Formats: sequence, structure tokens, C-alpha cells
Amino acid sequence: MIEAFPDMSDAHEIAAPAKTNLWLRILGKREDGFHEIDTRMVKLGLADRVRLKWRDDDEVILRCSDPDLPTGEDNLVVKAVRALEQHTDKVFSVSLDLEKHIPSGAGLGGGSSDAAAVLRALNEMASLHLPEAELAAVGATIGSDIPFFIYDRPCDCRGRGEIVVPISAEEMPPTFPIFLYKPDFGIAASWAYRRYLESAEYAGFTYAPQPGPWGEMVNDLERPVFEKFPVLGDLKSWLLTQPGVRAALLSGSGSTMLAVLEENADGAALAEATKERYGEGWTWVGRTE
Repeated sequence: MIEAFPDMSDAHEIAAPAKTNLWLRILGKREDGFHEIDTRMVKLGLADRVRLKWRDDDEVILRCSDPDLPTGEDNLVVKAVRALEQHTDKVFSVSLDLEKHIPSGAGLGGGSSDAAAVLRALNEMASLHLPEAELAAVGATIGSDIPFFIYDRPCDCRGRGEIVVPISAEEMPPTFPIFLYKPDFGIAASWAYRRYLESAEYAGFTYAPQPGPWGEMVNDLERPVFEKFPVLGDLKSWLLTQPGVRAALLSGSGSTMLAVLEENADGAALAEATKERYGEGWTWVGRTE
């Protein structure tokens, strides 16, 4: 039997951080149509915010600060509520206010992080006491990146992304400064993965692994992305020539480019130089977490 939560509580607010992939290797195509991957993901200081409050009806109402994003049943945030309802055989009547700061189609995991934040918040608000592994399994039913955000710390992810191994405290290196630039277009992850096998390296761009703070940095999805959007390959090459840049890499499936910075690098100056050369776009200077 479906159980509702009649009691109301004060509004609950939770951060939904962005992520980046320090490496992303594609190991092959799976029988289920997904790709087998090996990736290490870390949180960024950039985050959306979600505010949740119980309702006294049977509705799930989502409002979003970005008018271009759908707020119905197709939104991952609403899907997260429905997945948790199905898993627990309960009804969660809730209002959700989503304040967006992470751009869409950027390879930064904004939608997945928002969904994971809602799962974590409802787990606390409804006193479900579901362990992380169980909550991550619920998230994996609606999105491959969601389990990573459930654990809320650096993780190695395998399978299609749903096999998540948190980094131990002994392996945890310091955070480091980064610069992000996203042009005025996004890239769907499904497109990038679908094009991977048929794509080729674009002459003149570098795809080789680079030394980074956590090991070799490489992204196999640069191959299809640079083939269709050579401006991103040019951006990577240019960033690698700039003072204070240690490494540059496509973030996830794109279209954001990540630059790892030296501690004393002038991120603001790099942002201005990048916009002057490649257009206004969207920039962010901050740190991994």
C-alpha cells in the first residue's frame, strides 16, 4: 500500500555541486547499448541549490530559475522523486525550487547532481535512513552519473558510471584551482557516446594523456567532440600555451573546457583572454572539492 507523509516540516535546502572528470576512458560497448567506462570524478565549488518543502496534497511541483528547462515529469529532479516513491512504496508530496548555476549541456553533471540532491534531501526529510549504496542504486535507475553525487566525495566510477568506489581518505590529494569555459552551445552526452566509435582524431589537436594532480588526465570523448566542434580542440591547444595552466581537458561529454591552474595563476585574466579570443561564453574560476 502507498503511504503518504501528512506531516509538514520546515523547508529543507541542499547544494547540488557540479563535477568534472579528471579522466574518462571508454573501454568498449556493452550489450545493453551503453559504454563501459573508467572515470574519476570530483566535485567543484560551483553548485545549484534546491529548496524542498512538504505539501498537503499529492502533487510534486518543480519551479526552476532557468525558464528554458522543463519542469514536468521528464525533469530528472521529478524522476528522482518518482524513483524513490517506487523504491519505498511511499508518496512524497513536495514542492521543489531549483536555483540553477550550473549550465546545461556542459559536461558538468548539473541535472544529475540536482536529482541526487533531491534523493539525499528526501532521505533525510522523511527519515528513511537509506544507506548511500541503496540510495545510489535508486539513482542509477534514472541516470548513470547520479550515484556519484549520492556519495558526495571524489569517486572512481565504472560500468556505465553506476559502479561507484569512493576515494579513501589515504588517497585524497589536496584540492586544486581550475578554470572553466563553456561556449554558447551545449553537447548532449548521448550524442557524444553514440559518435565515439565512428569518430577519428582531428589533425593538429592533442589527445595524449597529460600529467595532473591526481594522475594522467585524458578524455576519450574529445575525439567525437573535437571532430564536430573543432573550436573546442583549438581552445584546448590554446589554453595549454597560457601562463599558469598545468593541463587542459574537455569536461565529461562537453562542451565545457577545463584548465587546471597553478596556485598563483591569474584565473580572472585567463577568463578575460579566453572571452576575447573565443567569445563571451560562460566562465568560472574556482576549485575542486
